[in-house]
Amino acid sequence: MLELFLGLRKIHLLMNCFRILFCFIFFLGINGAVAQVSPDCNNAIPICSDTPVNGGTNGFGVDDFNGAATSGCLEQTITNAIESNSAWYRFRTGASGQLGFNISTDVTEDWDFALYRASDCNNLGEPIRCNFFDNQDQNAFLGIGEDPSGNTDNIQYEDWVDVTPGEDYYLLINNFSNSNSGFSIQFSGNIFVTDPFTALDCSIISNLLGAPIAACEGQNVTLDATTSDVITYNWFSDTGAGFQPIMGENNATLVVTTSAFYRVEVITVTNNNIISDVQVGFSVQPTTSTLSDEVSCLDTAIFDLSTKDAEALGTQSSDDFLVSYYNSQTDANSGNNFLPKDYPFQAGSQTIYVRVTSIENPNCYDASEHFELVAVDTPVLDFPEELFLCDGDSSIIIGSPTMIANYTYSWDTGETTSSINVAQEGIYTLTATNTQSGQSCSNSRTVTVVISSPPAISDIEINDLQNSNEVTVIPDIEGNWEYQLDTGTLQSSNVFRDVQPGLHTVFIYDPKGCGFVSEEIIVVGFPKFFTPNGDAMNDYWYIEGILTLENPEVTIYDRFGKLVQQMNQNSSGWDGTLNGRLLPSADYWFKLTYTDTRGQQATAKYINNHFSLKR
Repeated sequence: MLELFLGLRKIHLLMNCFRILFCFIFFLGINGAVAQVSPDCNNAIPICSDTPVNGGTNGFGVDDFNGAATSGCLEQTITNAIESNSAWYRFRTGASGQLGFNISTDVTEDWDFALYRASDCNNLGEPIRCNFFDNQDQNAFLGIGEDPSGNTDNIQYEDWVDVTPGEDYYLLINNFSNSNSGFSIQFSGNIFVTDPFTALDCSIISNLLGAPIAACEGQNVTLDATTSDVITYNWFSDTGAGFQPIMGENNATLVVTTSAFYRVEVITVTNNNIISDVQVGFSVQPTTSTLSDEVSCLDTAIFDLSTKDAEALGTQSSDDFLVSYYNSQTDANSGNNFLPKDYPFQAGSQTIYVRVTSIENPNCYDASEHFELVAVDTPVLDFPEELFLCDGDSSIIIGSPTMIANYTYSWDTGETTSSINVAQEGIYTLTATNTQSGQSCSNSRTVTVVISSPPAISDIEINDLQNSNEVTVIPDIEGNWEYQLDTGTLQSSNVFRDVQPGLHTVFIYDPKGCGFVSEEIIVVGFPKFFTPNGDAMNDYWYIEGILTLENPEVTIYDRFGKLVQQMNQNSSGWDGTLNGRLLPSADYWFKLTYTDTRGQQATAKYINNHFSLKR
């Protein structure tokens, strides 16, 4: 049988028909039996539900824009007119909501479009949606709404159109390429969900037999030519060789099961006979093959459903049929809420329902099959990747503290527990495996063990400036240590500024967890020199901050180590005399003792304990 309808461009990308709510596919009729290509607006092809029309262009007839340089985004082409290879369509909305469409073309060709909200070709106005971009990105679709391939960066898409019932539209599709492979159109938008049969109004087609009909193989289509004052009905069919009478068919209705152009001749009493033609196309009814269950590791949390397409199609071609997947049988039957091909799934088992749909006619589908998708957890290993074996410790535990049932564990040391004790520094690797339903999912993690020793305090420099005391802690070895003064905040710097006079404790911590060292220090202030000459200025030497200490005692010596003065917290200072005798100008040394936090007598360390007497 000669096929009446050829799928114009049954593009692979339709198999990724993401977010299309309802699709109409327009087909190319062969032999030009009814030439449904109109290059002129006045003869625009009417579109309504289930209408198969041509998807191609063959030049333009009259200039529908009367020499205008632009119409919206459209500009004059090499023809010195806006149109170069144009196809005009018209439609009327029958519902309220969002409307869009996808024009699928050869990726090597450049197509443009403009949509006009108008009821008169002589008064089109400016288009409400328009796209004149070239196709340098080689997109397979352009249109209004959303690119069905999921390409959100496609600049050849315009915003959805909000429509109400009874609005008339004209659609111009223009080819700006040296080649012309034709196109197909899929309408989209929520009006095809809420009002699938009346979204586009078929009353714009004036024909006794109605609009062209798209059906599925195995279905019966009844053509009804019932009218009044009829003597008889004569039926004809054309499968490519011209109309031939259908013998014995003289009733008002005709049941057809094959693709053809059909004609009825109505012989009336008044001899006002009627002839009406209609195009009927039957698309192949797809069959979904049995699919095997899938068991997959949940390491990426994504399962590529497209890997099941070939299994679902069997011997059927992906050029002719679209495979889609759903979470319920109801959704698979309706074609709503399809799952993305990169499907995010969770651990456990779930049923995936499969629908194979004819690209020629979305109403031809099979949703009888399903398969189980079982996701096996990949072990999660989140223990630290670096641990420190403190100097002096015999061993350290590494790995996961808890063993999970059904998991097997394997260390590169040969051990088979989730955690192990190690006594030496080195690199250790654990592999954990979860095996379910014949699928093994593994994960590995490496931990490095390093021996670490706590620091020691080599020196403490106290810069007693009286107004701004500064303490610098010097460790015995360089390292990324942390420092603390009393109960203050840990810091990476070994310098403490603005330290108040008195008794303090400094700490050096090993951030690797291998201990700390501490030291008590005394921060006091004293003059570097004094001049006991009776002028009431610097006549006494004293230590500032001594009152913050418990039982402080200061002893002063000359350069020979001879004791020259003792003072406590009640002393007003030293006047530079010994037993009433003036001592000479010289350097003198002192020692500061106090009762420490343990109640023991201690000598202050790290003090630059000398000063000068000047006369």
